[in-house]
Amino acid sequence: MKKRGLWGKSYQVLADALGHFNSDDGYAVASHVALSSLMALFPFLIFVAAFSGFLGLNSVAQSATELIFDVWPERVAGPVSGEIKAVLTQPRGDLLTFGVVVTLWFSSNGVEAMRVGLNRAYRVRDNRSWFFCRTQSILAVLIGTAVLMVSTFLIVFGPLAWEWAVHLAPVMEKFSYKANIVRYGITSLLLLFALLAAHMYLPAGRRRFLEVLPGIALTMILWIVAGTAFGAYLARWANYVSLYAGLAGIMTAIIFMYLTAVIFILGGEFNAALMRVRRVNQRVEGGPCLEAEDEN
Repeated sequence: MKKRGLWGKSYQVLADALGHFNSDDGYAVASHVALSSLMALFPFLIFVAAFSGFLGLNSVAQSATELIFDVWPERVAGPVSGEIKAVLTQPRGDLLTFGVVVTLWFSSNGVEAMRVGLNRAYRVRDNRSWFFCRTQSILAVLIGTAVLMVSTFLIVFGPLAWEWAVHLAPVMEKFSYKANIVRYGITSLLLLFALLAAHMYLPAGRRRFLEVLPGIALTMILWIVAGTAFGAYLARWANYVSLYAGLAGIMTAIIFMYLTAVIFILGGEFNAALMRVRRVNQRVEGGPCLEAEDEN
C-alpha cells in the first residue's frame, strides 16, 4: 500500500478532527463549556477573595483578577473585570460557612463542563462515579486557587524584590523591561499546566504526556491568534452596543469565551485524531508482517 506523505497525513488528521467535532455536536458542547466557565468565574474569584482574606492577604484577589484577564483582549476583559472587582470589594467573611460550599460547587461546574467536552473529543465513555468526578472537580478548584494565589503573590512582591536588587546593584536597572516578560511568562505557564492537567486527568481513560502535547500546543497558538484577531475586530468593526445595548459588555465576553471553548475542544479532537490515525497507519503498515508471523 502506498504510504501517505506529510501533507496527506496532515490532511487526514485535520479532516478526522474537524469531522468528528462537527458530527458530535462540538459547537453545542462549546456553548455549554463557555457559559459554564463564565458562570464559574465569579464564584471562583469570590472564593479566592474569601480565602485570601482569611489568610490576611486582602489584595491578592484583585491582583489574581488582573493576572487572569492579562491574556484577554482589553475590550473583552474591561467590562467583566470591572464587574468582578466591584463584587470583590464587598466584605466577605463566609469562608467557613455554607457560602463556601455554594461557591465551590458552582466553580466546579466549569470543570465538569470541560470534562464533558474532553470526553466527547477523546471519544470515550466516562463510567467513573459521579462522586469521584465531582470531588476531582472541587479538588481542581482548590488546587487552582492555591496555585493562583502563589503566582499572584510572586507577581505582586516581585517588583519590590527587583527594586531592592536594583538598589544593591544599579547595573541591573537596564533589565527592568523584563518585568512584563516575567509576568506574561507566569500567566502562560499557568495556562500550560492547567491545559496539561485537564487533558491528562479530566476525561476518562489514560493518555501519555506526548499524546496530549500536540493538542495543547495547538490550543495555545490558536488562543493567541484568536485573541489578537478578536481584539482587532472589536476595535475596528464591531458595534455590539447597537445589537445588545447595555448587555454589550457581557455578550462580548460570552462570544469570546465561546471562541476559546471551541479551540479548547478542538485541541482534544486534534489529539484524538492523531492517536486514531497513528493506530490505523500502524495496523496498515504492520499488516503484512503480522500476517507473516501468523503463517509461521
